[in-house]
Amino acid sequence: MSKKFYWEDFPVGSVTEYGGVTLTKEDIIRFAKEFDPQPFHIDEEAAKHSQFGGLVASGWHTCSLCMRMMCDAYLLESANLASPGVENIRWLKPVRPGDTLHVRSVVLEARPLESKPHIGLMRNRWEVLNQNGEEVMQMEGYGMMHRRSHKK
Repeated sequence: MSKKFYWEDFPVGSVTEYGGVTLTKEDIIRFAKEFDPQPFHIDEEAAKHSQFGGLVASGWHTCSLCMRMMCDAYLLESANLASPGVENIRWLKPVRPGDTLHVRSVVLEARPLESKPHIGLMRNRWEVLNQNGEEVMQMEGYGMMHRRSHKK
């Protein structure tokens, strides 16, 4: 099956913005009850008395939404192979009910793998922004894709 995006489509320095997901109170509570059931994620009253002053999404929920937005924007149509890891995850601001999130992706590094020159490795920074343009999360990580220009 032919793919739309390959490693060459993501040169160093390229910036891509995508997504637009609005979180509801129900979304936040549903995710947290299953994966991160801390009181400030699942109980509005307890959250009022927390350091956040109200209900906030789990940082892991924000990571999951970032991944979903990446899949919808390009990964599912790419020659994506896998990721050897993510690092430097930082939750910078609370995500609250009604916030709309989108992603800005910056390619920091890109190179062919020496041992497998038909595969390209990229290091990206993903910045998750809310509707006010405030950065709520940032992470860096790696992705591997087939190269369009190289035959095995």
